[in-house]
Amino acid sequence: MSYKVGKTRTEITFLPACLDDYVPENHICRVIHAFVTMLDIAALGFKNATIKSLGNRPYDPRTMLMLYIYGYLNRIRSSRRLEAEAKRNVEVMWLMGNLTPDDKTICNFRTDNTKALKAVFKEFVKMCRGLELYGGETAATDGTKFRANNSRKNNHNTITVERELSRIDKQISEYMNALDAADAAEAHEKALDPVKLKETLVQLQKRKEKFEGYKESLKTKSEISTVDSDARLMKSGGDARALDVCYNVQTVTDDKYGLIVDFEVTNQSNDKGQLHNMSIKAKEALNVDKLINLADKGFYDGEDISACEQDGITCLVAKPKAGGDKKEEGFTHEDFKYDRENNCYVCPCLQRLKFMRLHKHNNGKYYNLYANYSACGKCPQKSKCTKTKNREILRSMYQDTLDIVDERTRNNKALYRKRQEIVEHPFGTVKAVWGYKQFLCRTEPKVTAETALAYLAYNFRRVINIFAEKNLDLTAAIRLFFSYLFFYSAINGFFAQSFIKFNFSALF
Repeated sequence: MSYKVGKTRTEITFLPACLDDYVPENHICRVIHAFVTMLDIAALGFKNATIKSLGNRPYDPRTMLMLYIYGYLNRIRSSRRLEAEAKRNVEVMWLMGNLTPDDKTICNFRTDNTKALKAVFKEFVKMCRGLELYGGETAATDGTKFRANNSRKNNHNTITVERELSRIDKQISEYMNALDAADAAEAHEKALDPVKLKETLVQLQKRKEKFEGYKESLKTKSEISTVDSDARLMKSGGDARALDVCYNVQTVTDDKYGLIVDFEVTNQSNDKGQLHNMSIKAKEALNVDKLINLADKGFYDGEDISACEQDGITCLVAKPKAGGDKKEEGFTHEDFKYDRENNCYVCPCLQRLKFMRLHKHNNGKYYNLYANYSACGKCPQKSKCTKTKNREILRSMYQDTLDIVDERTRNNKALYRKRQEIVEHPFGTVKAVWGYKQFLCRTEPKVTAETALAYLAYNFRRVINIFAEKNLDLTAAIRLFFSYLFFYSAINGFFAQSFIKFNFSALF
């Protein structure tokens, strides 16, 4: 028995006559081409969408967009690697029409079209909505940290700057002493080179001036990232370091097929205060009046949740546990029961703490303060209750809403358990499977464009798999959708949308 034998490298072979023969009818490249060619690139705001009569001819934005979508779908983000693919990959050659832009041109396309790339993501979401791939009833929101293109040593705060200035001053003092010693040394004595010492002192002085500039800037901000000015130091979690310079990407995912609805890149280290903003984005993207939104305890904020409830968003949010362990002896806040009818708290000794006044907390928010000063003064259990003169209970002005949300979350555990499988799946795919753990671009607008491409690729892959499972032609569905969209664009929006949904429901 012998090994399998290939063809001789010098043997003449008859290859297909055209590139189209290399790409099967149901290939993903044809889906990418169908979607991109249907886009109105001028309306989306792409640079060079309008051809000029003078000057060198630019690359078609559609062609460059197809290259990036293909790259992100195949875990290729680097502009240099995309340049190489255009010269050796037959599938890319088919998409690009044998065009081979250099890496600088490819890189500039992403940086010059930051808003347009986010708009393309929204167009794909709109198309998926027309194809009834979004349920539009339940969504889940969460944030995940992506490392920024900025190392920790290039991130500074007041403490690190003061420490570095102290170290530089110490070094300058040591070199000055060494320079004095070199000047006092006899000619025959071995000493440090004064010229090199002076050069080192000049470099240290420049570094000191740079850090003094950082110190001045830190008077108006908490930290400075010198490479990516918008990135911030955060607890990144996962398999990364405990602290890293990151962006926090807020993401809303629909529960029907796990497709991403919308996202926003922030440099806020936690998720608090983001739920209402992301819920409104989801409602607009899904074109619905009401929505159930699931979120973890990081989003537990009274003001934010109350705003959601007022805007028709039904929240299920886990309540964070009270800080610290319960002592064996002594009363905690949980031991005081609120009497809603009488607007008072009942303490463990059955005394009533009545509303006294509004109290402004250190965080700048106002709370209702409850107390019973007369009862606290003569209470035999006071030592177990408080070390201060009187026990005071602070109640959030939004606590009534939080109580409703807490009860709703407890009564819908089966629904709330779906939160992780809905919203964590995109993070696991994009970060763990595809390896997109760190941004290549810098500053928030460019990072947003990079996120739009990654999330567009994620949705693209999901939709392709959905259609493949149902044995449906996605390329034909895309062309049919945009044909209806263009044809009925002049008709009443509601009628056109209803007509599209009616026709595409038959596909499934």
